[in-house]
Amino acid sequence: MKVYLDNAATTALDPEVFEAMKPYLLHHYGNPSSTHAHGREVRSGIEYARKQIASLLNASPGEIIFTSGGTEADNAMIRCSVDVLGITDIITSKIEHHAVLHTVEELAERGKVKLHYVALSETGCLDYEHLESLLKANPKAMVTLMHANNEIGNIYDIQRIGELCEEYDALFHSDTVQTIGHYAYDLSQLKVHGIVGSAHKFHGPKGVGFLYISKKKKIKPFISGGAQERNMRGGTENVYGIIGLAKALEIAYRDMAQHQQHIQALKNRMMERLIEGIPGIAFNGKCHQSEESLYTVLNVSLPSSTINDMLVFQLDLQGISASGGSACSSGALAGSHVIANLNSSSERGVVRFSFSKYNTIEEIDYTAGQLKALYSVEV
Repeated sequence: MKVYLDNAATTALDPEVFEAMKPYLLHHYGNPSSTHAHGREVRSGIEYARKQIASLLNASPGEIIFTSGGTEADNAMIRCSVDVLGITDIITSKIEHHAVLHTVEELAERGKVKLHYVALSETGCLDYEHLESLLKANPKAMVTLMHANNEIGNIYDIQRIGELCEEYDALFHSDTVQTIGHYAYDLSQLKVHGIVGSAHKFHGPKGVGFLYISKKKKIKPFISGGAQERNMRGGTENVYGIIGLAKALEIAYRDMAQHQQHIQALKNRMMERLIEGIPGIAFNGKCHQSEESLYTVLNVSLPSSTINDMLVFQLDLQGISASGGSACSSGALAGSHVIANLNSSSERGVVRFSFSKYNTIEEIDYTAGQLKALYSVEV
């Protein structure tokens, strides 16, 4: 059996999305910046996609900028805010995605900003009182905190964070790559200045995403060299990617309740089967609290064993694709910076399973059975 449980890294392309993209791969090939009929036809498709995304998020079309994905969008928001808005202090956490963490660390190393890290609990929960004390001490700072952690699945209360930022006149950016397409957003109510999305996290194509930046904040282009994206990102647009992004988000919103119920049931079943089958098993993050945990992610902490260093490889031999660390570092030998910042023994094995609408109960039972078999050998 072949089982794909690494959906936090990327998801399968939805056939409906592919069908929406096909005309822009085969027939609508004009450059959207050209003024002739071929160009205008493609420009119309891009602007329709922008309006579609803005409508779903309850934003205005002018606040949506298409990018190559979440990493570029995070970089654009952070770097341009520092350069244009005079940000000198950034408040973040030590378990952010590297798209954020490496960016702010580089800015700090260059002396552009001073970093302040919000305290976390042993399970990776945010200390909101400490966040407020940092905001009090550093007014008009930039706060960059993700909505849900890509490795352990913890969800932060970004409405509460946004309200604190508003109180202390701070700029609030959130890496929402793991939650766009999985939770509904109302950006007319959410007090956030910037969020990001990446199509391949919700069954769209790879290599395309977006940055939402509130019309209340104005930044300069991150990529120069053209007037595309309303003078905010130079370069010819990834047209068929943009079409696919909009279609994938439309499907995600259309079927969201159904998919949430299905995927949460798969996650619950995996937890139950693993608890039954492997003595000493535990879970990293807030997996048992569904309202505080991303329903698509389960981070498993396994007992000390000689197979822990090769766990992901052993699962791969059984036809199971999972991740031992970050979604974007699945093949890396380096340990997870997220797990390193939790109260987790280095002797325990760690594997992240992440689920999608295409996974089945049979796949969950097979995976739990194979994991149990691997650890039964050690007993």
